[in-house]
Parts: sequence; C-alpha cells; structure tokens
Amino acid sequence: MTLHPPLEISSRTTNGIHYVDVQGRLTIGDPSEHLSAFMQKLVAEGARKVIVNLNEIPQIDSSGISAIVKLSISLARHGGGLHLVCGEGRVRDALTVTRLVEAIPTYENESAARASF
Repeated sequence: MTLHPPLEISSRTTNGIHYVDVQGRLTIGDPSEHLSAFMQKLVAEGARKVIVNLNEIPQIDSSGISAIVKLSISLARHGGGLHLVCGEGRVRDALTVTRLVEAIPTYENESAARASF
C-alpha cells in the first residue's frame, strides 16, 4: 500500500480576493472532503472572489473535480466567482477533458487570474 501525504491547504486575502493554495493529491475521500469543508467555511465567512492554485496538485479525480464545481456553484449563488490557476500537466489535462476549463476561468498563473477579476 502506498501512503500519500495529506492534502495541505493554505489561504491568504489581498484586496478582497481570497487566494487558496492546495498541495497534494486531490482525490476521493479525505482530500476532497477536506477541500470542500475548507471552501464552505471560506464562503460562509464572506469570500466572494476566490483563486484556487492547483499547480502543486499531482493528481485529481472526479471527487476533486466535484469539490471544485461545488465551490464554483456556491460562489456564483452568492454573487461571487472562482478562478483557477493550473499550468500544463496531468491536472490541466483532466480539467480540459472534463471541459471544466470552459466552465471555470482557468489561468496559467496567479497574476492573470487576479487581473481577470
């Protein structure tokens, strides 16, 4: 059995934009549930503009994608928006195949994501 490090999430706020950095595998079980709970708390505390950086995610599955979609929907219902930062690689490929990059604005870097708000 291979053990993977736990999902680590950190956030900071600058000029009304909440930046969320995610590190580790975003897969079924605790990782995707941890992200969902973290994001629900952020929205409940008033976050409306959120940028999630996925560049330190080596793997994402349907549960991870579902957590991102739920966040996007929740923010939209509260008049906010979600932008993703995700460079080239396996995670970007998964987001492209599922057409999530068409539904949620996705950028190569944080400065492009910030400028689009």
